[in-house]
Amino acid sequence: MTPAELSVAFFLQMAIIIAACRGVGWLAQKYFGQPQVVGEMIAGVILGPSLFGLFAPDLQAMLFPKESKAILFVGAQMGVGLYMFLVGLGFQSEHFRSNAKSAAAVSLSGMAAPFLVAVAMAPWLLSHGLFGKGIDAFQATLFMGAAISITAFPMLARIIHERGISGTPLGTLSLSAGAIDDAGAWIVLAIVLASFGDGPMVAVKAIAGGGAFAVFMLTFGPKLLAPLGRMAEREGKVGPGLLGVCLLLFMLCAWAMDAVGIHAVFGGFILGTVMPRGVLSSELKRQLEPFAVVVLLPMFFTFSGLNTQLSMVNNIGLLAATIAILAGSILAKGGACWAAARLTGQDNPTALGIGALMNARGLMELIIINIGLQRGIIGPALFSMLVLMAIITTLMASPLFELVYGRTARKRGELGELDESEDPLAFAERTSQA
Repeated sequence: MTPAELSVAFFLQMAIIIAACRGVGWLAQKYFGQPQVVGEMIAGVILGPSLFGLFAPDLQAMLFPKESKAILFVGAQMGVGLYMFLVGLGFQSEHFRSNAKSAAAVSLSGMAAPFLVAVAMAPWLLSHGLFGKGIDAFQATLFMGAAISITAFPMLARIIHERGISGTPLGTLSLSAGAIDDAGAWIVLAIVLASFGDGPMVAVKAIAGGGAFAVFMLTFGPKLLAPLGRMAEREGKVGPGLLGVCLLLFMLCAWAMDAVGIHAVFGGFILGTVMPRGVLSSELKRQLEPFAVVVLLPMFFTFSGLNTQLSMVNNIGLLAATIAILAGSILAKGGACWAAARLTGQDNPTALGIGALMNARGLMELIIINIGLQRGIIGPALFSMLVLMAIITTLMASPLFELVYGRTARKRGELGELDESEDPLAFAERTSQA
């Protein structure tokens, strides 16, 4: 396709993507009690070969030609990175400091238990030819461990935001643990790629580069960025010039994390956490959030959906393997995160809520397994199983959270009784802060 033809296709694609994501998201909210973001993830899968391409392959291929995927990919990376920058702007660092021990324990436990499941499961999956040629047991175990231990960090942020618990201890603890969790999973993936032929420098660059960036930003970032906050306070707004500087910084941070082999989302998130609070942070969210959420993020969901083919799970043996992966992933991740939160002093409703939220894999899972498929680490059948696991665990997260956190908090009579007009999740937030 020529650049002019790609331009025409792009605008039509975006119209379809926005309509599908908003429409399915609305249905998910209204009729199934799911957050908008879960509907958007499902809309991405619907637009791909699993449904749209299955029933109208020629039309789907015409509307989403292969040449346009590169454009969608770039927009998708910018969308999810910018959204995580906005999440970072609302991050409560004082809650993180007070819960740092719990966040580290939850994250490490939420990785260790799934890796034990991977140790038991990877040789069996390997013996059934579900991994690529040349993959040994060590590589298979590392990849499966990363795939089933990861948390849907952007999805987790959207669910927490939509549930109105962003500034609560539970919300901050979950985001902190999710950030540590996903950074660890990407480092493990870098080790797998290094052992698969990219060389040890891939892993070294990811670990050293990501660590150096985080330490520098968290140590020096607040002081270096303080003048931007003072400028916004003096003017009482964020004008085009200051907005341009902030976006420039975001692009550089996203580039830095992509360049070292982690992911752009971590660059955006860490920058957001160290930006000055006040007029600057509130105005940046007001100006950037609508476009990021309505236009850019749906590109991320759709790009992943275009690479998802659910029809690969087409016999009893593969279905049984899928159920085993799903059960092992849910029990290991949720149970370990709950236990770690309890052992570090969290009450039972909060610990259960954390376990429910951390179990969502979402699109971060899809990113990892797409890399695995492209690099020949896993085969199409295992890819499809892991896609199903990602979708089901994400669909579970919100209703399970309401069940174990909202309803339990309602019974905590010593903290006050729930007014009939008050939303159970609002009450859960109020009781968690009491």
